[in-house]
Amino acid sequence: MSNSRELRQETVGRVVLLTILTLFIFAAFGLAQGPEPVISTVTVPIEKQVRQTFEFKDDRVYFSNAFPGGRLNAIEKDEAGRYVVTITPENAPINMSPWYAFKVWSRRKKEIQVRLVYPEYARHRYDPKLSTDGKTWTPLDPQKIVHEGKDPQDEESLPRSAVISLTVSRRPVWVSAQELQPSSEVFAWMDAIAKKAGAPIEEIGKSREGRPLRMLRLGNTSSKRMMLVISRQHPPEVTGYFAIQAFIEKLIDGSEASSAFRRDWGIYVVSLMNPDGVDEGHWRHNQGGIDLNRDWQDFNQPETQAVRNFLSRRIAETGGRFYFGIDFHSTWNDIYYPMNRIYEGNSPRLVERWLGNIQAAIEGYEPRIQATERLFPTRVSRNYFFDCCGMEAIVYEIGDNTPRDFIRKKGEVAAVELMKLLSKPRP
Repeated sequence: MSNSRELRQETVGRVVLLTILTLFIFAAFGLAQGPEPVISTVTVPIEKQVRQTFEFKDDRVYFSNAFPGGRLNAIEKDEAGRYVVTITPENAPINMSPWYAFKVWSRRKKEIQVRLVYPEYARHRYDPKLSTDGKTWTPLDPQKIVHEGKDPQDEESLPRSAVISLTVSRRPVWVSAQELQPSSEVFAWMDAIAKKAGAPIEEIGKSREGRPLRMLRLGNTSSKRMMLVISRQHPPEVTGYFAIQAFIEKLIDGSEASSAFRRDWGIYVVSLMNPDGVDEGHWRHNQGGIDLNRDWQDFNQPETQAVRNFLSRRIAETGGRFYFGIDFHSTWNDIYYPMNRIYEGNSPRLVERWLGNIQAAIEGYEPRIQATERLFPTRVSRNYFFDCCGMEAIVYEIGDNTPRDFIRKKGEVAAVELMKLLSKPRP
């Protein structure tokens, strides 16, 4: 452990020295861009939405946000007879991930139009998914969606608002930015994984609002060879959660390879880092009004503190090392964000070889990879995982609209190829 730490410190030292020299040269020629702006993660106020049912008694039409994950801030009917739903975030400034989720029903079956509107600084990002039971979801027919306010000069621009046509009846219809996956669903999935794998679940802390931060402890929890897997730092990033599901389910699928792997490795999984944000229908932040994936340096929020404390405790208890860390997210399109190859941790080149093997295993697949050049400050999880523990770390991003079957396929292949690499004898 000490040799690895010394080697990592030496590597970081060389990188810091090169960075200083580079900045000196840039400054000499007027090319320096200056330091990154300071990002505070001290708790700030948020605006909590009122959970309620909105009634249009004359129409006998009803809307509700009164369920975990719901977000509908206000609603009115315009002169055209459309129901105008206003969606606002928990606080601002904030990432452009305008989450919404509501139920709608009517005393009589009818067609209605719902207009989704956002604050001036926001845009419509997610076309709706529909469900009649809150479990099974289908995308709304694109023919029933009209995008408004797109920049005619930019085909890639986002619309300012959207009008959707819905068939409503006495049976409520869920309308959601992405498939609804509140904490109850995630925890039920964790319980099923724990039962199948015969593995314990540990509560490593509480969220700011007191919800449990649950961790699956898979494999050999006495092993000195460990890996960390997390997801849902950002509530709307449901496709990243689907990827972690496929990844973990493959690690416990009962095959000879996965069984052998779990005998040798301790696998620690926090599949819901931000339960408050998820259940409160937030766009991005936790209940402290903070982007958790900017708090891996100052640790002002209880969710990041819990993982930091767990890592420190587990290393001390086992005398072992964390060799790999992965953080599942969602963004516009699939992309991997590894550390630059100049940063060598406990298993140098592991991520580089892993990504190459994933590409080779999926016919015709051309992954997008963008390595980070900057280690400090360690605001994001990936950088902290490397700096604190020498993990070969990566952010695994899935696109908002990536086909769900491909998310599963890629997640399963990722698990298989990682097991192959980590099951090889150490040099």
